[in-house]
Amino acid sequence: MRISLRSALLAAAMLALAPAADSQSPAHAQAQQRPLVWGDNLPASLDPHALFDVPSQFVLLNVYDGLYRYQGNPPELVPWLAERHTVSEDGLTWEFTLRAGAKFHDGSAITAEDVVYSFKRLLAMNRAPAAAFRPVLRPENITARDERTVRFVLSEPYAPFLAAIPLVAIVNPRAIQPHVRGDDWGAEWLAANDAGSGAYRINPETYRPRNQLDLERFADHFMGWSHNQRPIDSVRVRPVLETSTRVLALMRGEIDATDSYLPTDQVERVDRNPRTRVARDESMRVFILRMNNRRPPFDNLDARLCFAYAFNYQGFNEIILKGLVIRNAGPNPNNLWGNPPDLRPYNFDLNLARQHCDRARAAGAPLGREIEIHVQTELEQTVQAAQMFQADLRRVGVNLKIVPNTWAGITSSTTRAETTPDMWVHWVSTYFVDPENWIGQMYDSRFHGTWKASSWYRNERVDDLLTRARTSLDRAERERLYQEATRIVVAESPDIWVYNTVNLRGLSRRLQGYRFSPVGSGGELRSMWLEN
Repeated sequence: MRISLRSALLAAAMLALAPAADSQSPAHAQAQQRPLVWGDNLPASLDPHALFDVPSQFVLLNVYDGLYRYQGNPPELVPWLAERHTVSEDGLTWEFTLRAGAKFHDGSAITAEDVVYSFKRLLAMNRAPAAAFRPVLRPENITARDERTVRFVLSEPYAPFLAAIPLVAIVNPRAIQPHVRGDDWGAEWLAANDAGSGAYRINPETYRPRNQLDLERFADHFMGWSHNQRPIDSVRVRPVLETSTRVLALMRGEIDATDSYLPTDQVERVDRNPRTRVARDESMRVFILRMNNRRPPFDNLDARLCFAYAFNYQGFNEIILKGLVIRNAGPNPNNLWGNPPDLRPYNFDLNLARQHCDRARAAGAPLGREIEIHVQTELEQTVQAAQMFQADLRRVGVNLKIVPNTWAGITSSTTRAETTPDMWVHWVSTYFVDPENWIGQMYDSRFHGTWKASSWYRNERVDDLLTRARTSLDRAERERLYQEATRIVVAESPDIWVYNTVNLRGLSRRLQGYRFSPVGSGGELRSMWLEN
């Protein structure tokens, strides 16, 4: 049962003032700073192989480790559990050499067999991050050459393979296997427990799904803590759903960080407060209004173009969002290679919208019916976009109904075209840095049934271009193929692309060392410390 907001904040404040559970003595407890209280959302499951969204990245970055990891902005791919890798000339055989000394939270050494188990588990569960690997990687082709060497043999060249490697958490099979039930790979247990090696470990005794997560520092983490300040020993993750309550909690010192979707109308308020500030970072997160291309009227190009021209991009970006975003013409973020340099965005033009609506109606598209747009009620921008769009569509004779929903509710409905909403509003964030993360997985029909491909767009030419782009080992050829595919997709307007995000996160001034990377939205705790 979900606890009330007031109770959640009270609990967060009380926990923030309490000593950490692992304090060894009264002297240690007295010297210890109160825990960091992180006010961001939690994923529906703590299993790092089960989900593929921004909240799950927080768990992936802090509780688990991968072979490689993205750091910095622009994000750079750096060795992590692996110290190096090699790849054959044909792009099929990849070998990763593990660094010595890395341990899981139970103290056992991380070996090549653990990496093999982790990738096989991911592929067998076939959820979320598996989509990036299943087309090219079979379980029998993942082997341990020795204790520190893992070999992957791909069925065909896959250029984004290394870029996608950080998606896969290396999990501890010795922790999971006693809890396996049938063929679930221990998923039920791992949804609320810890089998990681990351800089922080989960306290399963206090975990409450979607409501609270307590983390304690893993002092034996192989990367250590590079800064000279004292690392944060205890973290209390306490989601606060309502925007106004979340901002007020930050300003009162009840939480130390908001989520990374701070509304632009709250930026000045947070910056003026002497105990808080706003971190502003150019991200690679694209704001999108999806259209279900399998469901009339959106199976009609003119209907989709009607909607594309009826959205007031400048009004939303410049007035409602106060210019704190960057206009985006297509599915890829502007600061990513693979975009056509001459790509022109759709503009707000109600005359053109009416013309396309009239053509769609003449062709039999049912624009007279009520169109539903699902919003994420915990994220105010999705509601604001839908409300503005509703008013402008009314001027071209389209009735848009706003339906409150949640991220979990919407994404669970997108596994089938029949249950996917008419429209829904969301962001596509940086899970790995390659066009495959955006256009590749959003508009290739092989990914239908995932939330990323939930516009249910299909174009055989685009499918072919994206397949060739992901299998080519020539960067120049990949860029040409992605540009051609992008031009076709944008011309057919399966969705409405609005902006590339400037990431806004409210922070307490006692929280230092915050480092932003588009992968993880600045949620990696290892670099941070607290000042009194």
